[in-house]
Amino acid sequence: MQKVLVTIKTMIKNVMKKEPVLSIAVILAVISMFVVHPDDTYASYIDFRTLAILFCLMVIVAGMREIGVFDYIAQSLLNRVKSISGIVMILVLLCFFLSMVITNDVALITFVPFAILILKRFPKEVRCHWLIPCVVMQTAAANLGSMMTPIGNPQNLYLYGKANLQASSFFLLMLPYTALSLLILIIWIAIHTKRKTDNETNCMDGSTHKAVYAKTQSRKISDKLRLTIYLILFFLSLLAVGRLISIWIVFACVIAWAAAFDSKLFRNADYALLGTFTALFVFIGNLGRIPQFCSILQNLIQTREVIIAVAASQVMSNVPAAILLSGFTNNYRALIIGTNLGGLGTMIASMASLISFKYISREDASLRGKYFIWFTAANVILLVILLAAAKILGQL
Repeated sequence: MQKVLVTIKTMIKNVMKKEPVLSIAVILAVISMFVVHPDDTYASYIDFRTLAILFCLMVIVAGMREIGVFDYIAQSLLNRVKSISGIVMILVLLCFFLSMVITNDVALITFVPFAILILKRFPKEVRCHWLIPCVVMQTAAANLGSMMTPIGNPQNLYLYGKANLQASSFFLLMLPYTALSLLILIIWIAIHTKRKTDNETNCMDGSTHKAVYAKTQSRKISDKLRLTIYLILFFLSLLAVGRLISIWIVFACVIAWAAAFDSKLFRNADYALLGTFTALFVFIGNLGRIPQFCSILQNLIQTREVIIAVAASQVMSNVPAAILLSGFTNNYRALIIGTNLGGLGTMIASMASLISFKYISREDASLRGKYFIWFTAANVILLVILLAAAKILGQL
């Protein structure tokens, strides 16, 4: 019996270490159950539609990634450039634009290790000059680009559903911030390029060029039929997001395809994120049934949605902040702006940012301190600029 308890304790510790946000969400949900006892109302807390859309997108994107779609896109573009600054520009802009459709975390999972692999093929001086700035830029780009679309990140998908917005309204709401972010990224790369080392001038000539692209030329999409199926399922998912067809039709199609032909895709879904959403739905639902707490939080948020959302995101990340605050205000447009801008700042403001940090740590643990300083400085500057833009636009 004692061995069983020790094993369970070890498993819990491992889960809490690996998935801290999920663990905290579950703890909060359980605590809230002692205040508001479970009853029939609990089922109404959970936004099953959002969970189903998230699951479908996870499975579809995982399938496309598996057959090499994103590697093919990246390598096809990289073959067209002849300078290190051009390579970095493409690696950063891939994260920026593709995060709009495959989410910020998937963009980072796909392109950060790819960037590290490419940069490792350059001379040491060049690699040291670009590695940390490139990964920081990629991380910022993924978080900034994902602002633009309802499917760019989980909190957008959730708030888009809550706000019952048209897709065009969402795009127009976030377009000024996304366009300004793109301009900043391009200027940032240009400024860093001016500090280039002597080795960079001709680093793409001769043998170095061949070494960098040694594995590039043979990359192809491995299965055109599967690609066609995934594109159809992705298109159907977009129709479901726009409420043009039922999500449950798409959900059934995705489940049927994966079960019959690609069952390993079920392992690639982010069940920790789905569990986090579910636990937070329970927690926020219970808080909403506590009159005193509800009144205090509503008064605190009123007319301050953007800045409160930004502040909350810094300490709990923007997905939990979106779910928490949406229970106490109907100003969903302000929450969309606040939680998207709030993804900048601290490293936990957007949990996707931790993905890049893990890859850098895995590559060279001694770079963690320097990376953290670069990341924090860059994100704080970006956050200040975008908050100033929100002020000018009258949304702060």
